[in-house]
Amino acid sequence: MTRLPREKSAQGQGAGAPVRRYAIAGTVFEAAALAPGLHVVATPIGNLADVTLRALATLAAADVIACEDTRHTRRLLDHYAIRTPLVSYHEHNAASRRPKLLAQLAEGAAVALVSDAGTPLVSDPGYKLVEEAIEAGHDIVPVPGASALLSALVCAGLPTDAFLFAGFLPTRAGARAARIARLAAIPGTLVFYESANRLAATLAALHEGLGDRFAVVARELTKRFETVVRGALSELAGRFDREGAPKGEIVILVAPPDDTAQRPDPGDSAFAERLAALVAEHGVARAAQMLARETGLPRKEIYARALQLEQGRDGSA
Repeated sequence: MTRLPREKSAQGQGAGAPVRRYAIAGTVFEAAALAPGLHVVATPIGNLADVTLRALATLAAADVIACEDTRHTRRLLDHYAIRTPLVSYHEHNAASRRPKLLAQLAEGAAVALVSDAGTPLVSDPGYKLVEEAIEAGHDIVPVPGASALLSALVCAGLPTDAFLFAGFLPTRAGARAARIARLAAIPGTLVFYESANRLAATLAALHEGLGDRFAVVARELTKRFETVVRGALSELAGRFDREGAPKGEIVILVAPPDDTAQRPDPGDSAFAERLAALVAEHGVARAAQMLARETGLPRKEIYARALQLEQGRDGSA
């Protein structure tokens, strides 16, 4: 006999309202009715488990979901057994689709807005819909969650007390250089999105416009082949030029103007003392890994310095 999944009733479901459901690992939940308005819902940037319970309930209870690519969003909904209707809303049809969504809001609908990945309105056309919905007097309800911007920032090892999200740089060299020049004096970490085929050229342009600052390239965050590469802009530009375009979604982070000057010098005595203490306690490989995370310096560079210290100690013994 087939065993039916257990159901959990959500509080707040109105009497006589259609029952909307979602499922997690075979357990079915009922989604409470939503208030009318535009619900801006963050979705996973890769790993489908990175979605909030509130996001699932909102997507299940909405009257319609506006998304960039219905096929992409359908994979998320199918994973959680959500059957809410989808309509496409992207940069190519936004002007024609927006009045229809606004009309639904005027009729009292609960409309959910999602992007292909992460938090809507960050480098996607959703801001115009939000702007016009506000002008029409509709409620805007944020449903927070995953963000490639913040995910990259917290694992980069760069200052987080002040940062600027600069989105995608212009593709034309002159416009790109002018934009970088305007960003050069910003006293915070700079964060960019970039496509894989433009990565090496963008890193080279950042090196030329900002100097050889420390930077981070984060790729495929939360996915199986997630990688975070750290180093000077010149090193990263050369590496990705030699290796060719990587696959996946990419975030570039660049240190503030004065950060390079503040980076520790592997050759000074304070660094050597710190490294020696870590080597004595954890061994060369582990010490190099720990100090790389602590300072942002390349692990290979620290490892080589640790070997030098070990050889010097052995030679003097």
